This record gives sequence, structure tokens and C-alpha cells, in this order.
Amino acid sequence: MIVVRCVQPGDVDALVALAHETGPGLTTFKPDREALTARVERALRTLAGTAEPYEAGYFFVMENTATGDIAGVCGIETEVGLEQPFYNYRVSTVVHASKDLGVWTKMSLLNISHDLTGYAEVCSLFLSPRYRTAGVGGLLSRSRFMFIAQFRERFPERLCAELRGHFDDSFESPFWNAVGSHFYQIGFNEADYLSSHGKKSFLAELMPRYPVYVDLLPEAAQKVVGLTHRDTAPARKMLEAEGLRYENHVDIFDAGPVLECHIADLRTVRESVLVPVHIVEPGERNEESEARSLVSNTSLDDFRVGATVGAVRDGTFLLTAEEAAALRVNEGDMVRVLASQPRVKSAA
Repeated sequence: MIVVRCVQPGDVDALVALAHETGPGLTTFKPDREALTARVERALRTLAGTAEPYEAGYFFVMENTATGDIAGVCGIETEVGLEQPFYNYRVSTVVHASKDLGVWTKMSLLNISHDLTGYAEVCSLFLSPRYRTAGVGGLLSRSRFMFIAQFRERFPERLCAELRGHFDDSFESPFWNAVGSHFYQIGFNEADYLSSHGKKSFLAELMPRYPVYVDLLPEAAQKVVGLTHRDTAPARKMLEAEGLRYENHVDIFDAGPVLECHIADLRTVRESVLVPVHIVEPGERNEESEARSLVSNTSLDDFRVGATVGAVRDGTFLLTAEEAAALRVNEGDMVRVLASQPRVKSAA
């Protein structure tokens, strides 16, 4: 069974190997052993309740329980911007008009913003190309929302997700080349690396002090403001299905979109249910059922979530012994279940 679970100290080697499969622009998952070790230790402190509020964050790995292979990662930052500022550009509109000349123009501006300070952030989503088959990416992305739903008291009211922006066929960011490169005088990857490791003082020191007029940028840069990297488009679709929306905030480096919502409005928070598990032999349930569900245990320290066939029936959920072992649950234990298909709203 493929499960998503809380990271463990012994995962560092596998994480370093997996990080080498990423490309530019994934800020929070780089092939840096020291940084990844620190990330794991921080996640363990967060689970233990000893992390400071500004550093609290969770980190999860996707594991093939049959082979032990680590196939992907994802994370949640509990409250961004409490120690280091959480910078974004807010896309706003300005109108210039002259009645005497009969001129009226509407332009987009990029303003430095701290609007998302204190939000939780879903981040670091990466799935190895070796596992990019139907349903696996959805499990990895939605596992974070299952965790949030189970431990709602550990998170604030609002949530955001920064998505990777557009890169051209030469792996260059048109927006960075038009804006950031002129102010920071370093390459995109170096700036990205420094930012991901908390060294953000250079942003405040060097970033533009005034709004950026989008219409004055090269056409290639204008077109990518709010545009998602092609490899991140499926992740955006899943996040939007969960309830997150683009609200005119973009990343300051590559102008990728930032999605956001109230946590209470997440589909997983609204629709997932807690029910006892009943363990059966594979032949005792309908293996050909079209219904599929995400199911997780309720353990904080050893949280695990997977996907299987079936739906809640008569107030219980059926698992095979193999699935129950992979999720670390026993007969009668409570599990959280989310149907893969959203509930159909009844007509008013």
C-alpha cells in the first residue's frame, strides 16, 4: 500500500536522493543534507509540542510499504511570517484618466505585501516521476488536509499555498529576469536557496521600494504574472478542488500564483468523518466498487493516510488486514474517511 506518513529521522538519506529529482523553483525542497536534517528535526519538535510558534511545521513522506521506497514529500508550515517576513506581491489595479484629453487607462501594479502573515501554508509538494500515475498525486496533496482536519486545533483560521511560477524552455524565469535580477544581482536559484533557508534579510534590503507597473515590463514577463508552472498545474487543480482560490497574490521571485482560503471551508474539513474500522478478508468487500476513499488513523506521532476502495457504510469503514497494518490501526479503532468524490449538494 502507498501511504503518506509523518517523517522519521531515518528518512534523511531517502529525502536527499529524492530532492535530486526536482527542478528549479521548488523553494522548500532542495538536495541539501544539512537543511533536510534540520527540517526533519523541526518537524519532530513540532509533533512533540516543543517547537517555537515561528518555527512550527510538519513534514510528510509518501512511502510504498511493500518496498520501503520514498516516493514523495509534502509539508505544512503552521504560521508563516512570525519571525522572517513572508513577502508576496499583491496585484492591484490603478486607473489614470484625463477628462480633458479623453484618456482613460487601467494598469496592474505589484505591491509588496505582508497580507498572508499568520496563515498556515501547504508547501514542499513533490512526487517522483516514477510514481506519477492516477490517484497518487491526489493522495499526496490531500494527505495534508486530512492531517489538518484531524488536528484542527493546531492551525490558524486561514491557509495559503505558493505555486511554482512559469519557466521557459531554457529553465529561465521571465519574471525574475525582468524584475528580480536587476535588484538582487544574483541568479534565481541562489536567491531561491537563500530565501528557503531563512536568509531573507537581503529581500528587505534590496527589493523595489515602490510598486512595479506590470505594463512596463517586457511582454514575456507580463504574461507570466499569476501563471502556474506546467508541472505544477495538476497540483493547482487539486488545491482548487479542495477550496483554495487565487486572490491576487503572487510570488516575488517568479510571480507564481498564491492560492488561499479559510481552513473551515476546505472540503476535507467539511466532509471527512470519523468512524470505527472493521477489518475483513479481501473477498468480503466489493473490490470492484467504483467508490474510493482516503482513510487515515488518528495518531499525531504516527499519522498515516492512504487510499482504498469503498465508502462509509452503516457507520463503519472496511479495511483489509494488510491495509490496517499499513495504516497502523486495529479492529474498532477510529479512522478519518474522505470520499474521493465530493458530496452532491441537494437542490434548494
